[in-house]
Amino acid sequence: MTVFKLARLLLLLALGLAMEARAQIDHSLWDELLSKHVRPLRNGQATRLDYQGVAAERPVLSAYLAQLSAVSRTEFESWGQSHQLAFLINAYNAWTVDLILQEGPGIDSIRDIGFLPNAAWRRNFIPLFGEQVSLDDIEHGMIRGWGRYNEPRIHFAVNCAAVGCPALRWEAYVGERLEDQLEQNAQLFLSDRTRNYREDNRLYISRIFDWYEEDFEQGWLGVQSVVEFLQRYGEQLGLNQEDFEQIEKRQMRIRYADYDWQLNRVPGS
Repeated sequence: MTVFKLARLLLLLALGLAMEARAQIDHSLWDELLSKHVRPLRNGQATRLDYQGVAAERPVLSAYLAQLSAVSRTEFESWGQSHQLAFLINAYNAWTVDLILQEGPGIDSIRDIGFLPNAAWRRNFIPLFGEQVSLDDIEHGMIRGWGRYNEPRIHFAVNCAAVGCPALRWEAYVGERLEDQLEQNAQLFLSDRTRNYREDNRLYISRIFDWYEEDFEQGWLGVQSVVEFLQRYGEQLGLNQEDFEQIEKRQMRIRYADYDWQLNRVPGS
């Protein structure tokens, strides 16, 4: 290898590392807020957020959101998919918190925002990739709609500020640990007997599996259905192979548990 080729290779490597580092450091401010103000319950199966605490540090949240808004689509597309997905999940969660703070301390549920159904998720208040987008745009248009991630466990990561929603994680998502973070989220959520439980000859599971059933049928790790996905987490659900055979034979029925839309706030916040 000539000196010129070696120098060019080292330059390309340095540029690649710099770009990767940029993807990894975007979330430090969000990580700081989460570590200080998220309160885990039941060993992390659920969490509550101290909204008053975050409001007192609103400039930190605003600075983080400004960092996200400054990322161009070209820069975003240069990252690996794990960094892209971590970015989008963090963006969704952070702007959801920002939306709740915009509405003030009197709000009891995200569904109280606006006059029309689902108005909170349809409001175009997020400056991202040079456009004004909504929470729905991030979750359904990008994370689910781009067709590149095929990751059903995102439903245990994006947080809609409701008690029934999977926990707001106590740390930011980062590309290099995203797989472990998503897997832990899934295990914690499915082991939570307030949202997924067996009662007599029925299995009650979160309505997430009803609303987003198609996402569990796209072949992620060979999974082609909600039941096959649940089988991967039989231990967390407290079910064995015989139980799943009963489900297949419809001797054990699947039902959907009620969804609690109360705000996921620490009492008094």
